[in-house]
Amino acid sequence: MAMAFLSQLNLQEILQTLSVLQWMPVYVFLGAIPIILIPYFLVFTKFWMVSVLALAWLAYDWNTHSQGGRRSAWVRNWTIWKYFQNYFPIKLVKTHDLSPRHNYIIASHPHGVLPYGTFINFATETTGFARIFPGITPYVATLEGIFWIPIVREYVMSMGVCPVSELALKYLLTQKGSGNAVVIMVGGGAEALLCHPGATTVLLKQRKGFVKVALETGAYLVPSYSFGQNEVHNQETFPEGTWKRFFQKALQDTLKKLLRLSVCTFHGRGLTRGSWGFLPFNHPITTVVGEPLPIPRIKKPNEETVDKYHALYINALQKLFDEHKVQYGLSETQELTII
Repeated sequence: MAMAFLSQLNLQEILQTLSVLQWMPVYVFLGAIPIILIPYFLVFTKFWMVSVLALAWLAYDWNTHSQGGRRSAWVRNWTIWKYFQNYFPIKLVKTHDLSPRHNYIIASHPHGVLPYGTFINFATETTGFARIFPGITPYVATLEGIFWIPIVREYVMSMGVCPVSELALKYLLTQKGSGNAVVIMVGGGAEALLCHPGATTVLLKQRKGFVKVALETGAYLVPSYSFGQNEVHNQETFPEGTWKRFFQKALQDTLKKLLRLSVCTFHGRGLTRGSWGFLPFNHPITTVVGEPLPIPRIKKPNEETVDKYHALYINALQKLFDEHKVQYGLSETQELTII
């Protein structure tokens, strides 16, 4: 069986597949409470000393992940990320310069079933972020639960990943000088449920927290859209009234209530092209970063001000989408749906 698999792939394809395969479990289990609790349960086993040492270090180093972490240029430049990029492939496109004199919140749309484009373009140097945006240091914000897991915590911090918490965001945008860009997937996991092939729907109308943080810190807002990110997995939504839909909805509702997780029923290709599995399809993903929207710094912005800049941001995102949709595989009539 192994020989049959190898005979269908060349070395480059094997390395590309393995690079994606090693990353998926880390992201899929983000915030999953049973995974997080494993190091704590080890206290009651013969491995208690390993657990105690890991948890002692976690307690001692607790504030680091909310204060910029420990990024590593070496990890961000690992060769494995180049294979990951070429699997799809993934590309980063700049439309305007980002001045190092300011800080930024780059809002990333859509989330996708899994945010492959967002990760490769901003958490690694494979597509040349530092070259394309000189003087800008990117941080990718994600669920805080991942930082409760020893070792995994160090791994994600080394790539410039930080918690999507108010504490961490405000620290990066006010306490580390200028030239910092925090990447936020505004639609979050809930938006993943909307990410079907052919869909261009983003969850944004009621997502205003990132605008409020921008106003409180004076960070410029930057729209970005990853064309093709919704095309790399198929999602299954079973027909209403069937037993499959009943169990699917019950599982989704339970996990959302208990663990704050939005769970998709998705599939893609297998280890070989044309086979069935959970790997993403080989489809190009292009992340286009738009023009920065200047934001004034207001200590306590009122609701009216937040709404004003939220509306301006939506217009900027709409403009970015319309200007680039045809170039990156969509039809002229395709519209961005904002809910």
